[in-house]
Amino acid sequence: MKRSTDRILTTHAGRLDGPPEMRRMAMEVFTGRSKDLSAVLPYVREGMTTIVRQQAEAGIDIVSDGELGKLGFGLAYYGRRLSGLGSRKLKPRESGWMGHGSGERAEFADFYKELGFMPEPFERAICNGPITYIGQQEVRNDIDMFKAALEASKVAPTETFMTVLAPGWLEHFFVNEYYKTDEEYLFALADAIRHEYKAIVDAGFVLQLDDPALPDTYDILVPRPTIEEYRKFAAVRVEATNHALRGLPEDRIRYHICWGSWHGPHVHDMPLKHLVDLMLRVNAGAYSVEAANPRHEHEWKVWRQVMLPEGKILIPGVVSHASNVVEHPELVADRIILYAGLVGRENVIAGTDCGMGARVHPQICWAKFKALSEGAALASQELWK
Repeated sequence: MKRSTDRILTTHAGRLDGPPEMRRMAMEVFTGRSKDLSAVLPYVREGMTTIVRQQAEAGIDIVSDGELGKLGFGLAYYGRRLSGLGSRKLKPRESGWMGHGSGERAEFADFYKELGFMPEPFERAICNGPITYIGQQEVRNDIDMFKAALEASKVAPTETFMTVLAPGWLEHFFVNEYYKTDEEYLFALADAIRHEYKAIVDAGFVLQLDDPALPDTYDILVPRPTIEEYRKFAAVRVEATNHALRGLPEDRIRYHICWGSWHGPHVHDMPLKHLVDLMLRVNAGAYSVEAANPRHEHEWKVWRQVMLPEGKILIPGVVSHASNVVEHPELVADRIILYAGLVGRENVIAGTDCGMGARVHPQICWAKFKALSEGAALASQELWK
């Protein structure tokens, strides 16, 4: 994994929006109005080439495929990659979403009701059989499409990455109704999805594990656990993640956590200080955390007490997905310099809090990326003068 040896490198958290027609057709699949994936794929291929080029033009050093190939959601996507998944009708008074019982939704019920936030699905996605990996062709298609987009874009990024969900976040989407224990289910997911992790690393890409579940599940569990109870719960998820990563080189893995990507109050988020040691147990070479979100920006102070392990990289989000306001490059530079002073300039890569796709308008996304790269250049002038 590349480091900031002579300047601050830039990256982002993965998800981006493609061109308008591609977004329209992908939304047809996402909402279930269309099941014709073959009709969308040419637009995805073209869109991926476009967003690779746009990342480079905005000054992003470490680029992704934008997750444009992730057509569908939940069962519609992972049902093509994992056996043992299905759905059933909702039981009386059951929610189709795990997060609908959270403390935040209870406290801000009017807000969520009036905005129609995350409409209730008609069915519950479940695990109803043994989990195995069946997505070998799917992941090969993903890799080939990204390689083709990189070649067609005619840009030479510093590095490239692809994202996959961590076992604990996969668990979040599919309720266990087959395995005797949730832990048995969790490790079955880890064994299965490991095939996708290895394929991406073997193809020469950095693998980013997306794991909002590490901090985010705290407010979802009912009844709410104590901090210590939750830390024990989360530690098992970290163990499962490392089980899935066994044998893979740490310096080709980056681990991303966030507190979900929705535009809500987030007043029930678990503080980073209660989880940072668990995050650092994951066998990864870099850790991506929210640092610009106004609910978490103050948590730079955690790194006064916590030492980043030797040889590891921190990817603080220095621009946020949570606001349409485009950060000023000088503010971005200030944030980068702050983290460089805490963990060392060579151990910082400037990133985003979460994926920008479907969270801010594409025009705003690219403006934020430009501010990110300009801020990184300003910070580099200060840090390497």
